[in-house]
Amino acid sequence: MCKKLLCALIGVGISSAVFADTSDILATNNQFGVQAISTKVNYVETGDGRLNTQTGELDSESGTVSGGVALSYSMMQDLWLGNEYLAVEYDYTSGHTQYVGQTQAGGGYGSVVGSSSATLQNAYLRLGQGIELGSLSMLTPYLELGHHQWERGVNAGETYSHNYYGLGLMGQISPCEKLVLSANGLYGHTFDANITVNGSTGFSGALGDASMYQLGLSADYAITRELHANLGVDYTKFSYGASATYIAAPNYVWEPSSTTKYTTYKIGLAYAF
Repeated sequence: MCKKLLCALIGVGISSAVFADTSDILATNNQFGVQAISTKVNYVETGDGRLNTQTGELDSESGTVSGGVALSYSMMQDLWLGNEYLAVEYDYTSGHTQYVGQTQAGGGYGSVVGSSSATLQNAYLRLGQGIELGSLSMLTPYLELGHHQWERGVNAGETYSHNYYGLGLMGQISPCEKLVLSANGLYGHTFDANITVNGSTGFSGALGDASMYQLGLSADYAITRELHANLGVDYTKFSYGASATYIAAPNYVWEPSSTTKYTTYKIGLAYAF
């Protein structure tokens, strides 16, 4: 009796492996999408005491920049080994944050408080390989190359930008029909970080590159075979090293080191193909 039961269980296991079905996950990974996005900004500059200037926290910006849009395309097809993955995304958000800082003449952190305009743009390209873990789950390691730009409204305006590369891993599970839950993490490094400062004491120069990471959670539900609804949240953290010192007669100017954290909320629709 035990031998018959064991054989039956083995048979069920083999049958499940043969007929494994990841169609819901594949539908999630083969889409055109558009999402409304909102980004919570947390930015802090830190002084290094250069030329006997202040150390510690110099200024910060925080708040939620809403009303953005993200456009995306992804595909997972059998091109070589099977389940090759490609994804591209671009997003744009414009709004305001709260500035806390001081004038260029000093006054100490917190002596100036006001609203600052903020425009955020991001783009990335992912290339990966999906690995099926049975009928309900998949792991996809991927390489990512991306770009970030922030147009900051303080003073006469400042623009920060950088590129980045990284290695990521996306895990997906379909706990029930039509629903797919995804989680991803990426560790990378920025390069070509730069700042342009407008105005009479303006300058443009390189910032220090540093490591960065991203974490994300999302859910996708198939309303119909083609029409999908989705939502998600992404967290990103990166830093900039201080710039070199420049002469803007009669002053010396530079950009201090900084740390930026973004939490981006997304909700939208997609067309699965």
